[in-house]
Amino acid sequence: MSDDQQTSIEIRPVDGQRAPVVRCVGETLADLVRAAHEAPIDETLARYEAEANIGRDGLDRILIYCAERKCIEEQATCPGCRRRSQALGHFKIEDFIAAHSAVEIGDQGLSIPGQGEGVVCFDTFEDFYRHWAGEEYWFWARRVLRKLRHGIRRAHIQGEPVAGDGETPSVILVEPQLADNIGMVARAMANFGLDNLRLVAPRDGWPNERARIAASGANYIIDDSQCYPSLSEAMGDLNWMCATTARQRDLRKPVLTPEMAVQEMTRRIGEGQRCGVLFGREASGLTTPEVAEADALVMIPVNSKFASLNLAQSVLILGYAWILSSGGGSLGRVTTYERPIEPGFQYGKDTPAKKAELEGFFEQLEAGLDTANFFRPLERRAITVRAIRTMFQRMNATSHELRTLRGVVAALAKSRNGRDSDV
Repeated sequence: MSDDQQTSIEIRPVDGQRAPVVRCVGETLADLVRAAHEAPIDETLARYEAEANIGRDGLDRILIYCAERKCIEEQATCPGCRRRSQALGHFKIEDFIAAHSAVEIGDQGLSIPGQGEGVVCFDTFEDFYRHWAGEEYWFWARRVLRKLRHGIRRAHIQGEPVAGDGETPSVILVEPQLADNIGMVARAMANFGLDNLRLVAPRDGWPNERARIAASGANYIIDDSQCYPSLSEAMGDLNWMCATTARQRDLRKPVLTPEMAVQEMTRRIGEGQRCGVLFGREASGLTTPEVAEADALVMIPVNSKFASLNLAQSVLILGYAWILSSGGGSLGRVTTYERPIEPGFQYGKDTPAKKAELEGFFEQLEAGLDTANFFRPLERRAITVRAIRTMFQRMNATSHELRTLRGVVAALAKSRNGRDSDV
């Protein structure tokens, strides 16, 4: 069987409806898209290579079918897809309920009776509300295609450190669980000028290609990172270290905000000391014995009823505090074609209008309004003119904008004169 035949889509009846099915896998296109969307792209490629000898190009062709919604031409829909729901006439939640004999939610006996056939079950009411209309699988397919085409290529983009050895705090991750999170931490570090990443016993092993992909170009941090079997080895050369935590600890240590911690580290690094920030596991954070190894605690101001941050968010907040303190950041990116900018109004290549230009516009506008008998009663003309001038002065128009406004006034006056002459 050729590769094109192997990865072709054929239409088969599924649940009483025409559905696109991947020939060599024997599953609906929606099932394949869902599996590819939920798993890392390298795992997806390995799975379909092993199960059906489908390579990267073959998977690309399959996903394009869904991404471009070619099923519309075939008059076919997948179970669970929003197009199937619409084909069945389920445009409102009431339509969905009426089409079944019952909708059961959770294991507490909650059941919504319908008028049709079959029972459909959802784990929670939220799942029911979110998924009754079906999934937009074509959007999922587009996401997977982006990962398939650009994810591996993105893993080879390179950056470079912005500081020398020891000039920025080390970021220490204790037993990180997901390689993807390590990559996102590296990306957050690169955003804010932190270069030194240390890993303590990462669960998925090290090095890990998934981390490189998730780093989105911050590969120099991934490549230069160091992996240690224990926390004591990872912090051995540091003079001062703080530990991030959302939980209060019964430890007699200073409690700092990110800004205070950065201020302390900046002072110490300026004296030639090495500093680090300790971050815990995604699921459970740092243990109290691990926090006890630190010289201070860092607690980020949060909503007290929802204090948990994910790993990359925590690193990003500390990094933001660091770059604000160092003054080394720029507003947005700076490239060959994009210059550094300062806060405030950006005029670009234009310039603020001169007072003479503004006065010319006012005279033209007021003359037009006089012609249109706008100023009534006449004794209030001065007050109205002052209000109009104040309004336009407040907009801080540029020279180009004033020329545009004068063109608008002229066009309106010409249009009015033309109608008058027709009467």
